[in-house]
Amino acid sequence: RRLEPSSDIDKVRLRQQHTTDAKTLIGLKGQPSFGRVKDVRESVERANKDAVLSLRELLDCAAVLSTARGLCDYVRGEKTPETSLGELFDRLITNRPLEEKIRRSIVADDFVADEASPALAEIRRKKRATDSRIKDILQKYVSGQSKFLQKNIVTSRAGRFVIPVKSEYRNEVKGLIHDTSSSGATLFIEPMAVVDANNEMRELDAKEEHEIERILRDLSAGVAVSGDAISLDYLNITELAFIFACAE
Repeated sequence: RRLEPSSDIDKVRLRQQHTTDAKTLIGLKGQPSFGRVKDVRESVERANKDAVLSLRELLDCAAVLSTARGLCDYVRGEKTPETSLGELFDRLITNRPLEEKIRRSIVADDFVADEASPALAEIRRKKRATDSRIKDILQKYVSGQSKFLQKNIVTSRAGRFVIPVKSEYRNEVKGLIHDTSSSGATLFIEPMAVVDANNEMRELDAKEEHEIERILRDLSAGVAVSGDAISLDYLNITELAFIFACAE
């Protein structure tokens, strides 16, 4: 909407040539993919100030790098004539190691993959084993002392696994009371048999959080190192996307 005509004849001729050359490339090679890149310049600036970027910000940076790499592959393929767009394509800077490191580490907006680091994979392996051990112990309570329970289930309160015990049997199940139902008829008790395992799980949760923080800080540092290239890629991608839109 801010686009205006130009009174600079050389600029006008260059724009026309860009459109013509993009139309030629589309005819020969099809429309290149520009993905759904987002403006990452603010994220890059934050990374340069030692900020830890969010998972979404890191994925957006990886998307810019991936799109830049795809455009480089597009123009370097067979049947690519010399055009006025060559200079724009040549400005694109790829960084496949950083791109793949981010994509390998982050599989969704809200999840860091086990493959992000050997330490994270080991922590999560221990968490799964501890979780299984806790549930096995509590399942014995559920099956062996069901008459004491309001429901035959294992639930959690404040991040700790508990069982719902009828209030009249509170002395039959030794453990720590973490919550009470609104009616007072149910006590959510952590049996003493699982206290140590629950403590271990909380420690593993803290280790997992710290390792994820370390991973994100490392990835953010990688973005900072390549920040200028990523920002320039974004600008060049949007310029090329506009030119090819004109051509189409």
